[in-house]
Amino acid sequence: MKSSWIFSVLALTVAAIDLLWILPVLNGSDVVWSDLWWRLVLAVMPMVLLVLLYGSVIKPVNAVVNGMDLLRGQDFSTRLARVGQPDADTLVGVFNSMMDRLKTERLRNMEQNSMLRQIIDVSPAGIAISDYDGNIVEMNPTMASYLGFSRPAEAFSRRFEDLDSPLGAAVARVNPGQAEILRVGDANVMRCTRMWFMNNGFRRSFVMLEELTDEVMRAEREAYGRVIRIISHEVNNTLTGVGSILGLVGELPAVKSDEVMSDALESCQERCQGLGRFIRSYAEVVKIPDANLQPVDLADSLRSIWPFLEGMAPATVDMELCCEDTTSVKADTVLLEQVMVNVVKNAVESIGDRPDGRVKVSVGGSPVKIEVVDNGGGISPEASRHLFAPFFSTKPGGRGLGLMFVADILEKHGCAFSLRTDPDGALTRFVVQFPR
Repeated sequence: MKSSWIFSVLALTVAAIDLLWILPVLNGSDVVWSDLWWRLVLAVMPMVLLVLLYGSVIKPVNAVVNGMDLLRGQDFSTRLARVGQPDADTLVGVFNSMMDRLKTERLRNMEQNSMLRQIIDVSPAGIAISDYDGNIVEMNPTMASYLGFSRPAEAFSRRFEDLDSPLGAAVARVNPGQAEILRVGDANVMRCTRMWFMNNGFRRSFVMLEELTDEVMRAEREAYGRVIRIISHEVNNTLTGVGSILGLVGELPAVKSDEVMSDALESCQERCQGLGRFIRSYAEVVKIPDANLQPVDLADSLRSIWPFLEGMAPATVDMELCCEDTTSVKADTVLLEQVMVNVVKNAVESIGDRPDGRVKVSVGGSPVKIEVVDNGGGISPEASRHLFAPFFSTKPGGRGLGLMFVADILEKHGCAFSLRTDPDGALTRFVVQFPR
């Protein structure tokens, strides 16, 4: 240290001067002891002053410098030794006490950070933290799974809107400080919360995604089940009374002899029966049976119903079926056929009157997948947020039950599924992936 070097040079200089002061007396032939005595006293006094200077100034300064080095190196385990100077020892005591508190605080922060890190990693909610520029720097495995990544590091240094994920784009649209419910092309329902925290005086944002699918779908089923039961009860009671009255009126001689009146009553009765069937069709959706899962070859199952599926499409739509050899899964054939009928029907209807319509159904892969691709009108971003929700339909006169029916059956099979239009809008894909 600089002060120690200066003191060392000063001490050597004083020692040299002392020697030069004493040696002339000792080199003489006759030593005058009185002259030597006062020379020795004058030589020793600077050395004593140097010792006092070292103890009162240099050692405290060295202690302060050592303390600064420990702080700079964040070494909170080493302590300073007392130097024997009261003021300096007081400073050393304060410094050592401060280092004890810093060490305790550091250990507590490390323990809290470690606990928080473990909680985030095992959290069922997806959590991602961004830097000051909005680039993802931290992410737990749950969030990576939601976004379609096998490892969190695959999404690092990228913004949510730059991820090749519809969910990432949906998250990017959520404003900071707000929470929104997201539906992105499948039956999954998530609550997205974007918040921020202060770090080094700057705002950093974090995103939390919570899976709400089971709770929302259960609440939706209970809600529309209750509504349908009430409507069905009231409408059926009314239709029963109206039907009885129409039947009695139709038996009157005056009505029987009037052909126009008879036709009108018959039309009214048919309309009542049609309304009854309409209401019952809603009620049947609430009563989907549990899936009876058995080993099934999907390729054989699709080939068996393919003529029926082809019959749903007009001649202007090209229907194609591609099957791989190994397509064995556990499924309920009856329920799965209902799924395919609904999905293919929607694909054909989305094509409409296009002269070059095309629907391709593929099955295969590992794990086994069914993919239905069409070149119809596609799904708008707004509509994609409401897919699989009850009573939502983009078709005129649609009841909004088909996709809900499909989602319910596929969930009973444990399948993952999605319905999305490619970014270029050319093709729409319904993908069903069966569990291994």
